[in-house]
Amino acid sequence: MSFQSICFKTFSLFLLLGISFIGLTQSTYELPKLLKDETLIHHSGFALVYDEPYEQAKWVAYELTSKETQSLYERTNHFLADPKIATSSANDADYAGSGYDRGHLAPAADMGWSEASMIDCFYYSNMSPQVPGFNRGIWKRLEEQVRDWAVDYGSIYIVTGPVLKSGLSTIGSNQVAVPELYYKVILDTHPGHPQAIGFLIPNASSTESLTSYAVTVDAVEKVTGIDFFYSLPDDKETQLEGTLCTACWQWSVHKSSSSGSHSSSDRPAVQCSGTTKAGARCKRMTKSENGRCYQHGGN
Repeated sequence: MSFQSICFKTFSLFLLLGISFIGLTQSTYELPKLLKDETLIHHSGFALVYDEPYEQAKWVAYELTSKETQSLYERTNHFLADPKIATSSANDADYAGSGYDRGHLAPAADMGWSEASMIDCFYYSNMSPQVPGFNRGIWKRLEEQVRDWAVDYGSIYIVTGPVLKSGLSTIGSNQVAVPELYYKVILDTHPGHPQAIGFLIPNASSTESLTSYAVTVDAVEKVTGIDFFYSLPDDKETQLEGTLCTACWQWSVHKSSSSGSHSSSDRPAVQCSGTTKAGARCKRMTKSENGRCYQHGGN
């Protein structure tokens, strides 16, 4: 994202919220507060902070507009090590045979508005090891809901990532941490009634409603230690981040119902994540939501 684009988005957002530039530093609400030892990595369409000990992003942040939900470019499915990570990012070998999906943090469906953003969102810095049933189930439903909100409200700000902590299991020679929990926080700057909402979802299959995982942004900050929309005036930040009003949001019933399951015919077939008795990865293909064939507990 260019400096001019950042300034324009900042100015537009301040106008929407009726906030003066006086006394505020130039920044966008999409970016959490950086710690002194953190480096901001810019890619087309999103920015992130990479957490080297865990070999994945601590957070990924971006604005999503209604226009940007109209995908012009198809998925590349071309996963690449991120050249902007000085210490090198995770790679194909880390995930191969692990049984985990290469789960997008900034989803490909949010990045189809330009060729560059679609390419960049397949960098491994934007991936995290996700249980197949989580990645293709509840997490996908949340991503779809967020896109609907971008259409409903014109534009929204999104920060998403894994909850990283010591003691997590790892995969691959680079020891990529496998998170137990993921978060997403959303800021709607719709004129007249700005609002914010957070989600904390375990890295596991779930048929629960999205609202059952909804929390305040403050709750996500407490778990992650990240200061999300810190550029808001203190009173606005306190109000928006401390309030949970699920009824204030427009919910896509067909995507966030309590059943929450997608027809198996809508999902692409993938290699089963189960392991054979010989210790090799199962070669069967499956459309099961949990990523496993019938012999390994597919649903």
